[in-house]
Amino acid sequence: HIVPFNTTLSLHRLSLSHHKPEIMAERLVLKGTMCAHTDMVTAIATPIDNSDIIVTSSRDKSIILWKLTKDDKSYGVAQRRLTGHSHFVEDVVLSSDGQFALSGSWDGELRLWDLATGVSTRRFVGHTKDVLSVAFSTDNRQIVSASRDRTIKLWNTLGECKYTISDGEGHKEWVSCVRFSPNTLVPTIVSASWDHTVKVWN
Repeated sequence: HIVPFNTTLSLHRLSLSHHKPEIMAERLVLKGTMCAHTDMVTAIATPIDNSDIIVTSSRDKSIILWKLTKDDKSYGVAQRRLTGHSHFVEDVVLSSDGQFALSGSWDGELRLWDLATGVSTRRFVGHTKDVLSVAFSTDNRQIVSASRDRTIKLWNTLGECKYTISDGEGHKEWVSCVRFSPNTLVPTIVSASWDHTVKVWN
C-alpha cells in the first residue's frame, strides 16, 4: 500500500482478518525541531519510563541531554552537553533506570556518563578501531560493544573487558550493531555485521 505524500503521515496497519488496510487514529505531526548539535546526529536514546528526556549523539564529538518542554515555540531544550570523546560519537544508549548514558566513539572508546552531573564516570578502553554500537544488559550489570576492528567485547560496569569475540570465531567484517536480548533467564547477545550475517551468542 502506497501512502501519498502529505504534511502529515497517516499510519496504516493490515487487518489480518479482512486483509485490508485500516486507517489508525494516530497521525504523525511535526511538533518541533531541536537544534544544538553542530554536525550530523548519529543516534537517539529514550528512557523506558517515558520521562521527558532524550539523549542524542553526534559527529560533533558530543552527547546532548534534552529536556522535552513540549512548548510550541521550543519543544525541547538542551540541558547538558557531555564532552570527552576525541572523535565522532557513533552510538548512545540509556540504562534502564535512565540515570546513565553509554556512548561509543570513533576514538575506539566507550564512556559511561552520569546524567545528573554530566560527568564521564568510566572509560572502556580495548577496541583498536571505531566503536560502532553499544548496549546495556537489561539489569545494567553488563555492557557489550561492537567495532570496526571486527570484535565484540563484553564488559562489566567497572570498565573491565571480560570477554572478546574475535574474527576467528566471530564476524569477518565490521560489526555494525550489537544488542542484548531482554530475556534475563537466558542471556543472549545478537550482533550484525558488514559480512552480511547476524549472529546469536550466549
